[in-house]
Amino acid sequence: MSVLEDLPRDRLGIRVSSFNHDMLTKLCSLVSLIVADSCSADSLALLDSMAAKDPSLSIVSSTISSDTPHIKHLVQASQLSLGPAPGSIDIVHALTSKLVSDRPDGLFPTIVTDTQGIALGLCYSSYESILKALTTGQGVYYSRNRGIWHKGLTSGATQQLIRIDWDCDADTLRFTVIQTHPGFCHLSTRTCFGPDSGISNLAATLTHRRLHAPAGSYTKRIFDDPALLHAKILEEAQELCDATAHDDIAWEAADLIYFAMAKCIASGVSLSDVERQLDAKSKKISRRPGDAKCKFADMVASNKENIPNSVSEKTLEPTPKELLPFTMQVYKGKLSAQLSNRLIQRPIINTDEIMARVRPIVAQVRAQGDAALVELTAKFDKAQLSIDNLLERSPFDPAKMIIDANVKASIDLAFENIWKFHQAQMDNEPLVVETMPGVVCSRIARPIERVGLYVPGGTAVLPSSTLMLAIPAKVAGCSEIVIATPPRKDGTISPEIMYVAAKVGATAVLKVGGAQAIAAMAFGTATVPKVDKICGPGNQYVTAAKMIAQSDSSALLSIDMPAGPSELLVIADACSDPRYVVSDLLSQAEHGADSQVVLVAIGFKQNHLDALQQELRRQAMVLPRADVVKLALEKSYILMVDTMDEALAFSNEYAPEHLILNVDHARDLVDRIKSAGSVFLGAYSPESCGDYASGTNHTLPTYGYARMYSGVNTHTFLKHITTQELTKEGLDRLGDCVMTLAALEQLEAHRNAVAIRLMDIRRK
Repeated sequence: MSVLEDLPRDRLGIRVSSFNHDMLTKLCSLVSLIVADSCSADSLALLDSMAAKDPSLSIVSSTISSDTPHIKHLVQASQLSLGPAPGSIDIVHALTSKLVSDRPDGLFPTIVTDTQGIALGLCYSSYESILKALTTGQGVYYSRNRGIWHKGLTSGATQQLIRIDWDCDADTLRFTVIQTHPGFCHLSTRTCFGPDSGISNLAATLTHRRLHAPAGSYTKRIFDDPALLHAKILEEAQELCDATAHDDIAWEAADLIYFAMAKCIASGVSLSDVERQLDAKSKKISRRPGDAKCKFADMVASNKENIPNSVSEKTLEPTPKELLPFTMQVYKGKLSAQLSNRLIQRPIINTDEIMARVRPIVAQVRAQGDAALVELTAKFDKAQLSIDNLLERSPFDPAKMIIDANVKASIDLAFENIWKFHQAQMDNEPLVVETMPGVVCSRIARPIERVGLYVPGGTAVLPSSTLMLAIPAKVAGCSEIVIATPPRKDGTISPEIMYVAAKVGATAVLKVGGAQAIAAMAFGTATVPKVDKICGPGNQYVTAAKMIAQSDSSALLSIDMPAGPSELLVIADACSDPRYVVSDLLSQAEHGADSQVVLVAIGFKQNHLDALQQELRRQAMVLPRADVVKLALEKSYILMVDTMDEALAFSNEYAPEHLILNVDHARDLVDRIKSAGSVFLGAYSPESCGDYASGTNHTLPTYGYARMYSGVNTHTFLKHITTQELTKEGLDRLGDCVMTLAALEQLEAHRNAVAIRLMDIRRK
């Protein structure tokens, strides 16, 4: 039974005994009080279920109806009707007679909200539209241009009407609704006021991820593994209890809410269900002591007795998981061979399931060509394209590359530096060597004629990746350069990428992303030209498609290198500025939750380590991608060593994509570096500069492949042809050697090709 003092004043109430279920359901959208007069048990059960679903609806028995003096309009439900009817009260007229409108057209401003009270938009209502809304149980309004407007009747974005309220001045209505996809706004967003935030956004995101999370992802594990989710809730609750600082408490509370909401979504409990319980709890009259259950009270007492004065690190073991967020694991002491090998291994990626998902996509593109690209782009990128506009060919429309002047100047400067460095790598002259008198060998460089460049994106704008791939291809002289990048939802490509494509002389831009783009360039379609080599970074599906295409002999395709999650290793000492070190670590950690960053700390004492961990948390917590950074740091660590020799030995074994030497005289150490994608020397060489504009390429080998692969460079887009020219004298000098080796290998035709010539030379 609800507390009557909490009932909203000046609302409608009804008295019921027997009732029509359909009629009562519609009336419950409008009234705040139902007085039940000697109803049957089934009727009371139905009324209870209605009240459970709507906290603003109160059900009371007739015995206490005299205690509701502030309910001014209490009538028998049997006397009510929707619309005019003889001998009854029109409930809609009763409502509108209380409302005030200062508009010439007499319409009532109507705020439309969801069940959490979040405003979806502003409409207008009339007597007719309210009647239609209550009759249909859906959102119906009055359009100033179209008259009666049944929201979503043509688009499908209908609304289930929950209730109608009005404000204290009786001049504004509030419709509470459940909005269907894609949303209230004509721009296909949930609200007319921009994206959701806070817990509502979290609930919507988790609901979507439960349905669409890729197999093997962490979110999928959370929903599929109740034990894991249970453990995470307990873990985050403990971390919230342990937190004391303002920011730490806020952070840990957010973590706990995240996993608690995941538990709710996994169990089919909505945010509205939770809020109904909160509303119900706020109205309870009875009080309980509120003591913790015994097992939890005992646990806290036990923990207090065992909390050490300070956190100690375990030699050769990571720091405990219970440390504050954004704290990297620490390893110290002499590394065993087993631990060293474990630290060198990257977080495991299981490619079997990814390959199984990608192969059907590649097969579909091969079989259906352009039609498959249109279908898959609509499915994965939510962009509606036709076959005719899959590909933009040069010259590109200038109207599609209008960009901010500062952005243009930055792109132009980056272009100059990258072009200058890659132009210097070009083999402009053939290599000619006379290996012995009369025997001249040479090597000449020729461009790979047709290349495909994959630029990740869609909603992201990545002109830097376009520069890094297209400039060396252009310097090398590739005659056909196809850039593939996912389109935005409106089917266009960002003007920054179009500007770079025009600047580097690309021949075409393919508005397709993912594995389907790789398949299209590898095998060709009626619209998309087949290429000879594909370069560029991408997610795990893009990488899988590149590997599948390269292994198919019918594709006649090569790729730049295998790819994995981004990574960074920093070597620093006690003199390094912790702000610089931390900023570099975070610049790489924000790439993705699967990124890994490693700090090899030379000669660090506990105070150096504490200062760095504190700086790490300070910088990380204010980043827009802090949630991504936190997950990346869970896969990262600090290795404490005593000497530079130890640091370089570990780095060479790890073979990082990016290596920063944040120490004095860093250049003197270059000769000792054996394996790394790109190296940044000194405190003033942040990795970000290499990512954008210093001149080196940022498309680099990851996952330890720097041991045997180079990053993208001008030679990536070249092939080398060798020549040899022998004079009679040269063949006379070399011939016996060749015949001896051919005879040894029992290849008589090889031996004879030389012997027949030597007979002529020596006979003369």
